[in-house]
Amino acid sequence: MTNPLLSDWTGPFALPPFAEIEDAHFGPAIDAALSEARANIAAIADNPDEPTFANTIEALEAADETLSKVLGVFFNLASADANPAREALQREVSPKLAAYSAEITMNPALFARIEALWQARDTLGLTDEQARVLMLTRRGFTRSGALLEGDDRDRLKEIMQRLSVLGTSFTQNLLADERDWAMDLSEDDLKGLPGFVTDAARAAGAERGAAGPVVTLSRSLITPFLTFSPNRALRRKAYDAYVARGAGGGATDNRAIAAETLALRAARAALLGHETFAGFKLATEMAKTPQAVRDLLMQVWAPAREAAERDAVILERMLHADGISGPLEPWDWHYYAEKRRQAEHDLDEAALKPYLQLDRMIEAAFSVAGRLFGLEFRPLDGPFYHPDTRGWEVTRDGRHMAVFLGDYFARGSKRSGAWMSTFRDQKGGDAQRPIVVNVCNFARPEAGKPALLSWDDARTLFHEFGHALHGMLSDVTYGSISGTSVARDFVELPSQLYEHWLEVPEVLAEFATHAETGAPMPRDMLDRLLGAATYDMGFQTVEYVASALVDLAFHDGPAPADPMQKQAEVLEEIGMPRAIRMRHATPHFAHVFAGDGYSSGYYSYMWSEVMDADAFAAFEETGDYFDAETSQRLERFVLSAGSVQDEAQAYIDFRGGLPGVEALLKGRGLVVA
Repeated sequence: MTNPLLSDWTGPFALPPFAEIEDAHFGPAIDAALSEARANIAAIADNPDEPTFANTIEALEAADETLSKVLGVFFNLASADANPAREALQREVSPKLAAYSAEITMNPALFARIEALWQARDTLGLTDEQARVLMLTRRGFTRSGALLEGDDRDRLKEIMQRLSVLGTSFTQNLLADERDWAMDLSEDDLKGLPGFVTDAARAAGAERGAAGPVVTLSRSLITPFLTFSPNRALRRKAYDAYVARGAGGGATDNRAIAAETLALRAARAALLGHETFAGFKLATEMAKTPQAVRDLLMQVWAPAREAAERDAVILERMLHADGISGPLEPWDWHYYAEKRRQAEHDLDEAALKPYLQLDRMIEAAFSVAGRLFGLEFRPLDGPFYHPDTRGWEVTRDGRHMAVFLGDYFARGSKRSGAWMSTFRDQKGGDAQRPIVVNVCNFARPEAGKPALLSWDDARTLFHEFGHALHGMLSDVTYGSISGTSVARDFVELPSQLYEHWLEVPEVLAEFATHAETGAPMPRDMLDRLLGAATYDMGFQTVEYVASALVDLAFHDGPAPADPMQKQAEVLEEIGMPRAIRMRHATPHFAHVFAGDGYSSGYYSYMWSEVMDADAFAAFEETGDYFDAETSQRLERFVLSAGSVQDEAQAYIDFRGGLPGVEALLKGRGLVVA
């Protein structure tokens, strides 16, 4: 039987043949692709010819093309549309892939060829991009244990395979907790909730086959519920379930997984010659050292905590005015913060939300990309991997640039959060253009009604689309450095920068139109919305920075035997306000424990924010939010360049220098006049 995952994809834009792919195809396709990749690696390592860039580095770049093609489909579906078969295969495949990766990086003959090229690099006549790829390839091998021998090499292999198993288990446990919990709501429980919340609760109940409306642990549903429900007991019940994800004490409890993960990371760092995992991980990032990260976070922590404490006093006063004694609790913050926002800024989310239609916000993101970079978006017919998914061809001056997929609604088969991924990366200029996907978890509307976003949802859409542009505009030769394959604390620059255009008045004036009347957002509402842009920023900054500091503490020193105790110690040390919790507590801190991507790197959002505040100022300084020369520089040095050069130098080439933290504090409203 022909396996569609292994065949040539000859349909439009060489999209995966989603309609033909069945779960039974994945296992055999992955095994076949692994065998092919191993044969290709052996051919490179055993090549009797003298090593050249072409027969070693370029051959290595191409060695796992089929594997990348198959895994691009599998892992995207495992994240966005999981089912028991895919979850079981993911548990089986993860250690296989870790073993395969170790076989490559610890292959002495292969590394000898790379090392020979490295030693002779100045005589090879390499382009700047080739020199960069050679450096990054060698660095990747040495950081993966290529210089280890004997027992140390075997131990590192064991560690990496076990970490892959733990990361998969952490993710699947979290998804199970989120999928299995729901709180039924009676008609009385709906009192006081705006229509968009009750509609979302009814839609969530219908999706789950419940008898009536429910609250789930999807952020786009539970946050509005916490914001508007006057029933404090229900708010607490929902909040407690949300923060208890991964810590239920049963088969899906993630606390032991977190402890073992931290211990194995520390052991990995020690084998590779580093005192701490944070020191190992940050050596190749822009920050370079844990102390640099800590310095940035603490510069922001102090003013953020002061702002949050001032706000807490006001909110607690409002709580007492409602006849409730005792202190302000975490399940009270959203509710009273919204009441205060309505009072101080005359801004009611229930009145605002009809102006933030999902379809119009997608159009807004596309329009900004058109004005900045000349991109055009043409809708495509499916089928795609899920009925919710939508597709567009992206072109510029008639040139095919990418296929963009959008998967916007929450469902039980999708892990929480929002992300950008690719089914295929760009490489070879136009020889291979990318297939990029944005996945979100917005509340699904009731049948026949438009999908409405919160302001936070709209920012998320723009954020993820900024990542998508980083993938779609990529224009490099080698896939290993294309798109978002950059330093972790640089990768959030394009996404966070793009958020700024959501706040450009002319963008909102055009696309923020009422779902029923089609009328544009009234000018006074628009002014109030933008005037409240930094409202509650103390809370938002505290919950984020606390998470980043805990992540850093986990990895900058001996691995804690009890991560929950370490978390408590860090929060005590920094003086965490009692009515605010970490944005991501340890048992559901997927950024850090679901894989290696953001481990010791959750700070990177803020490191990138220092740059994005300064980068948007480059447009403001011209007096034109769509200045052509500035957008061309942004594309040339940031969005299209992948990791062709050192990220700090890339930013300097765009902006002329590296920024300080002042623009970030000003942008968050944390500078006290």
